[in-house]
Amino acid sequence: MSGSPPIGPISESPVDALAPGESDAAGLTEALDCLLRFGTVGMRTGTPAFRVRQWMGALARAMKVEALAVHIALGALTVTGRQGGHPVTIAGEIAPIGINAWRMGAIMKLSAAAAPGISPREVNARIDVIEAAPAIHGVPATALAVGLASAAFSYLNGGGPLEAIASLVGGGIGQSLRSLLFRRHLNQYAVTALCAVIASSLYVLVTSLLAEVGFPSARHAAGFISSALFLVPGFPLVAALLDLLQNQIVASMARLAYGMAVLMAAAFGLSLVAAAAGLTAAQPPPLEIGEPLTLLLRAIASFVAGCGFAILYNSSWRTVLTVGCLALIGNELRLGMHDLGLDLAPATVLGAMTVGLLASWIRPFMHEPRVALTVPGIIVMIPGTYAFQTIVLFNQGYVLEALHAAVLGGFVVGAMAVGLVAARFITERH
Repeated sequence: MSGSPPIGPISESPVDALAPGESDAAGLTEALDCLLRFGTVGMRTGTPAFRVRQWMGALARAMKVEALAVHIALGALTVTGRQGGHPVTIAGEIAPIGINAWRMGAIMKLSAAAAPGISPREVNARIDVIEAAPAIHGVPATALAVGLASAAFSYLNGGGPLEAIASLVGGGIGQSLRSLLFRRHLNQYAVTALCAVIASSLYVLVTSLLAEVGFPSARHAAGFISSALFLVPGFPLVAALLDLLQNQIVASMARLAYGMAVLMAAAFGLSLVAAAAGLTAAQPPPLEIGEPLTLLLRAIASFVAGCGFAILYNSSWRTVLTVGCLALIGNELRLGMHDLGLDLAPATVLGAMTVGLLASWIRPFMHEPRVALTVPGIIVMIPGTYAFQTIVLFNQGYVLEALHAAVLGGFVVGAMAVGLVAARFITERH
């Protein structure tokens, strides 16, 4: 499933019965309708709007469209073209939106491989093949991958075996529930809030049960957020920033608002469970297991987390392993610099920039969009402890302390984006 199978030559309908002007207008309308479909499919996969615009432009040139103007929003797309002096404008809706890294790469390859003179019918046939392709990873495999990624994230935030097991159960079951509910086309924000409640409730339940049979007391600051990490809208938020830098203001602001709404829905669900369980924001002491073992476990946890989120985004197995390696290198560098005394935010900039630079270097060999390599590789850098403290302290009425934790966490999240942007500035100076 690394690409679309070749499509054989397709015979075209004669247009000799049409006058020259009508023939040009009909051909242009068909080409623009094809471009509109191509663009909506690209946006539905989570691709940044500026990349969709670039790919549409390349495809339009291959189809001999003389001039193309594209207006992209999160919910709609409008294209205007001119051919033989006849301008045509068509518009369409973009729905539903989601993340599909394999389909994103397939759309990119379709645009790059379009030979001059390719017909709209050929392009539509190839898009049919792409859209008909089933998911690479089924619901059980994705749920297991998310559960393991949640457990790894819990360890990276200071959790022990108890928190890792509980995060695995909560994250895996929560992701399974989300997949099943999304298949019924239910409201995304309601599903997000419900899954946050279910995942975090399972986390609290499992930690309580395991504590009863002899496990050490739970370090909730490390594991609670980890159980719902799969709800973080990493792709929309990173794509929003990249679009903003490329002057795609409408698409950027819409994506940012969408990502923040998803975050608020998840935070609402987590807040309900945190309040009901009476969790406190006390910071647990660090685990004492020795430096060599710590470095080894960090590397394993970073690799597992990166692979887990690549599977969640429907990446191919080759991309999954590549993302795991990128996450391992970037996060080990980040945590190592932090251990040496560098603040977490600048250390995160260096880690994320390393992921971005390595992704830019290997992308020509992988033939995958860079965002499909970088975003899953940096999600493991999200400051889970700060997010937990923000939710719990707000619930307890400590507004200033909650804002302090939120600002510290916000600096780290911003540093993740800055690192990726810096890597793009270095490797794509245009």
